[in-house]
Amino acid sequence: MTITVHRPGELTAADRAAWTAVQSKAHLHGSPELGNPFLAPEFALATAHGRRGVRIAVVREGGEPAAFFPFQRSVTGVGRAIGLGVSDCQGLVHRPGFRWDGRELLRACGLFVWEFDHLAGGQGPFETGATGSFPSPVIDIDEGYETYLGQLRARSPKFTRTTLAKERRLGRDHGAVRYVHDERDPEALATLMGWKSAQYRRTGRSDRFAHPWITELVRRLFHTRSESFAGILSVLYVADVPVAAHFGLRGERVLACWFPAYDPAFSKYSPGLVLHLRMAEAAAADGIAYLDLGRGQKEYKDSLKTRELTVSEGWVALRHPVALGHRARRAPVRALRNTVLSRPEFFEPADKLLKRMGKIRSLSRD
Repeated sequence: MTITVHRPGELTAADRAAWTAVQSKAHLHGSPELGNPFLAPEFALATAHGRRGVRIAVVREGGEPAAFFPFQRSVTGVGRAIGLGVSDCQGLVHRPGFRWDGRELLRACGLFVWEFDHLAGGQGPFETGATGSFPSPVIDIDEGYETYLGQLRARSPKFTRTTLAKERRLGRDHGAVRYVHDERDPEALATLMGWKSAQYRRTGRSDRFAHPWITELVRRLFHTRSESFAGILSVLYVADVPVAAHFGLRGERVLACWFPAYDPAFSKYSPGLVLHLRMAEAAAADGIAYLDLGRGQKEYKDSLKTRELTVSEGWVALRHPVALGHRARRAPVRALRNTVLSRPEFFEPADKLLKRMGKIRSLSRD
């Protein structure tokens, strides 16, 4: 086994094709999570345009590529999952039966520690360093949208009936409802990012789109398209006015949900929920097996999901002062955040405080 580390631009066309082929066949070998578009070469290459230190390790057996490991590396040897903070699926993409040693891989990559927060399932050598595991809700549509809708009606009849009724009322009150699954208008993308930024500020959260590299990453992915990967902007219109939108990443069998938002002026119609049902219907028609709603406890995710995947956070580390120092800085922050998120008696007051601060911040901007 040989391991070579490359800058993104150094990756050969043959290696990129081999990487995509591994992802395309992953579901046939019992590892469908490896088909997630956040693990695709396109995501790694797009991230490299805005982030320093992006590298890709290629592991070969018998001269043939067996695994691909994208990561970000600092000058001090601190490694992070590529796109940490916005990537919803991380890990090593590998062919069936491949075995590896996590620390051996780190040494070959020049890393003392590698941090992750959305580690895909089935990554045994990395999972030994996990400090916590979390649900990532999924909408299964491999048997078709009508089957999914039937399951939703049986499990949550009131929710389903109310959501569909709100869509009809939206049309009666404001004009014809129109859905575009793959909108190519950059102005619609700008509208979505504006809504999302306002939502972050309104709820007291950090505005991701205040970071130029994230904005540029989303725009670059919006223009990235191949048979196996694409950035998909989905928009719900009423009388040709956008009322809800979502930007995510499409693989061959997975639609990874990422940035949903809506116009608060239409909130009483639950346009975000309507949008997700339309997305599920269109994705099923395109041959997508499931929508990955991503890690995070949200009421709308619990309402829409059919099951859950599990993702992990933590780090793999060597015995080195750099690794010890990094963990000492990061561990308390993560532990506090996860405690607050997992305990209603902590989360609810913290959430109210953040929203109050967000409201004050919004008023001060005005």
